[in-house]
Amino acid sequence: MVIADARHEKQIIERAKATDGVAGKIRVDVTLKDAADSDAAKATVSRMRSALHQVDGADALVDGYTAQQYDTRTTAERDRMLIVPVVLAIILIILVALLRSVLLPLILVATVALNFAATLGISLLVFRHVFGFSGTDASVPLYGFVFLVALGVDSNIFLMSRAREESLEHGVRVGILRALVTTGGVITSAGVVLAATFAALGVIPLAFLVQIAFIVAFGVLLDPLVVRSLLVPALVRDIGPRA
Repeated sequence: MVIADARHEKQIIERAKATDGVAGKIRVDVTLKDAADSDAAKATVSRMRSALHQVDGADALVDGYTAQQYDTRTTAERDRMLIVPVVLAIILIILVALLRSVLLPLILVATVALNFAATLGISLLVFRHVFGFSGTDASVPLYGFVFLVALGVDSNIFLMSRAREESLEHGVRVGILRALVTTGGVITSAGVVLAATFAALGVIPLAFLVQIAFIVAFGVLLDPLVVRSLLVPALVRDIGPRA
């Protein structure tokens, strides 16, 4: 039976009711009209599950490759909704305690999140139009977030802890400049080394690793070259002593 619309889904349910099962169990094999890894196929699985769960007394499961892909994506989305806010909140608390400020940690966490969002957007364009990937592994954004946040916060702490020390003695403008001169070369060099290390994963013929390699390598370069060298110092300079 080929699923084309909701009418066919109802036919499947009626067929399951009318079929004699073994030990109270009934199996109905269904061939999807859409490609098994397409969004339309996943939407069909979701509709079928909702329809089957409305049948009185039915303890029905919808399984198969598409269902597994749908469950993986749903689980990954739920994990991101939980893990991302928790990680950012913990980082914010650590930065507040380290820098003895509230405004500056909020800015730093925002720049880390902005770097991740920009990296994810660029990566999506590259995957689709350069690499020719039809989709992205559901767990890739979460892995990319963990790596980029960890590396971005390290450079944030390195730069701003030095900037705070220099600013207390020389003022905000001179302090942030001295911090950039002192730590900028180290942060940028570390970013280049880390980017090259992760980029090496791209030679492995697995789409998941290629995607992770590009996201982390690009994000690690974007962070020290743009965010940490230009955006953060400019924001701190404009805000002034309140930071």
